[in-house]
Amino acid sequence: MEVFNGIDLNDSFVLDWNYENNCLRLELEASIWPESKYYVEPKLNEYTCYRKAILQFVNTVSVSGLKPKSAVMSSTDPYGSIDYGNIDTLQVVDGGFELTGDFGIIKISGGELRFEIHT
Repeated sequence: MEVFNGIDLNDSFVLDWNYENNCLRLELEASIWPESKYYVEPKLNEYTCYRKAILQFVNTVSVSGLKPKSAVMSSTDPYGSIDYGNIDTLQVVDGGFELTGDFGIIKISGGELRFEIHT
């Protein structure tokens, strides 16, 4: 998908998620590469550029397979930030999307995808 040009979701960290009012929202520490217009020089000791981002599926008909945070093992980095792993796959399927990671194997019916980098 064009919106993810220069964004590596497999190397991005899921910080939080919620589903309410037909909107699935995932907060990310996105892995950004030089192909992206959002890329800046990585900070000292960073593998690449990382920036906060929001991945949303809005106006969904249904969402299934999303685990509660209490059921997902978290990691804490040396600076004290907590994350819940990476996004393993994101696919457009007939009538929606499929998203997988430690947070579940999520099937999203209907809706549209939105991705925003915090600048």
